Amino acid sequence: MKLEIMPKQRALEAEQREEAMEMSGLELWKHEKPRIFLQPPPMPVAVAVGACDEATLVPPLNFAMVDDGIFRSGFPAAANFRFLKSLNLRSIVYLCPEPYPETNTEFLAKNGIKLHQFGIEGHKEPFVSIPDDKIREALKVVLDVRNQPLLIHCKRGKHRTGCVVGCLRKLQKWCLSSVFDEYQRFAAAKARSTDQRFMELFDISSLKHLTPSHC
Repeated sequence: MKLEIMPKQRALEAEQREEAMEMSGLELWKHEKPRIFLQPPPMPVAVAVGACDEATLVPPLNFAMVDDGIFRSGFPAAANFRFLKSLNLRSIVYLCPEPYPETNTEFLAKNGIKLHQFGIEGHKEPFVSIPDDKIREALKVVLDVRNQPLLIHCKRGKHRTGCVVGCLRKLQKWCLSSVFDEYQRFAAAKARSTDQRFMELFDISSLKHLTPSHC
């Protein structure tokens, strides 16, 4: 004969089994030695940064390619030297009046890079005065393929660099709206109407003979 176990009896047996399991687990926890997980000490910051520098190419602020052999950026720091070396630069077009830092000068000398400096003051509006002659002389250096690959830079890579690149775009027959769009992408909230007005009125006729055939 098959004995039928009542539901209440089954529930009571299940509850007893559960209590037994909990007690056994509790006794095991009481007698078990705590586990200590030792983590390796954090890597010193200097070591971590050095390891990153050796393995990573870090471009300067606002870095971008303008055209074949022509690049633009903000002022390069020592952390950017390895990246600049990978570009195989021949020249740097520097648009600030301040002397080039000794560390940067040593980097140029070590890598055979020629410095072309055109000191343009970085005044804020409404005191902005963009020297037409220096922009024109800078463009002559930029357009000379013997100086390429080259990097154009000022302090932040926004206004002075933006004006030189904008005038180059006019030589490349870009429409003004595209010239301004590119300028504003780099200048962002710091975009200046005086810079855009300068690019609009800049006369490219005296530089057309220097323009490469692909422009």
